[in-house]
Amino acid sequence: MQDKPVVGIIGLGIMGGVMAETLLKRGYTVIGYDIETPCKKRLQRAGGKVARSNAQLAQDSDIVIISLASSNALASVVAELASVPHPQGKQIIIETSTLPLADKQAAAKALTQQSRTMLDCPISGTAARMKDRAWTVYVSGPPKACKQVAPLFQVFTDMAPYVGKLGAGTKLKFAANHLVAIYNVAYAEMVNLCRKMDLDPNVALAHFGNSPVLGTGVMRLRVPFMIDRQYTPPTMKVEVWQKDMQVIGDMAKAVNCPTPMFQACASIYTAAMAMGLEQSDTASTAEVLALMSGQGH
Repeated sequence: MQDKPVVGIIGLGIMGGVMAETLLKRGYTVIGYDIETPCKKRLQRAGGKVARSNAQLAQDSDIVIISLASSNALASVVAELASVPHPQGKQIIIETSTLPLADKQAAAKALTQQSRTMLDCPISGTAARMKDRAWTVYVSGPPKACKQVAPLFQVFTDMAPYVGKLGAGTKLKFAANHLVAIYNVAYAEMVNLCRKMDLDPNVALAHFGNSPVLGTGVMRLRVPFMIDRQYTPPTMKVEVWQKDMQVIGDMAKAVNCPTPMFQACASIYTAAMAMGLEQSDTASTAEVLALMSGQGH
């Protein structure tokens, strides 16, 4: 293998696209594939190579990163890769999507039969946070393979801890997104309360945003959207977030874990969908609460 491995990226959407562009800037050769033409054109403009298929991408890459929106898409990719065993033997597949754990485990088993090693490495953070190196990658899987791809994670962030065996990364991502779901609605409620009290929410953000007690990255990212009441371009679309909410809720139910705060927030996101905000940032939950209090646009 050359000094810098050839990296294939399957799924060139918001997250996969920014990973590809960042790797290209650091001198990596990147091959990408996506079913959407605009995504492929974006990669070409950035200097990457577009594969004819996922199978060709796997043949021509040393390491493959997968960033997909659904379990069906992941299963389809894994089935396609079965037709092209990697000529050098064990190929590492880095799966970064937020998907049900059982589906990831099934993919890992199938890839093992193809002489490929899958790592479960979901990402906490949005594409907009990449420039600040504010991602956390929850790295899980065989320790030797995780160590081998550590330089790739360093391109994106300094926060890529090894968290345990395959599946630990997804479990930690579920816990993180559980909190984000609640934070989004809590901050929306706070902004709405400020307005009802005739207090400029900018003042609250100025005092709370960097507070060691109250401040979080989610607050600093999402409250400005809420203050401006402008929710595009989104850092996370409401309709995509609904998928994550479903996956987390299903996991909680499977392990008999009550999540009353999480469930209370779920209806706010559903209301945002009903208001036509599915393509908007999840900060648009503030508009649901604004409408409830008579402050809707």
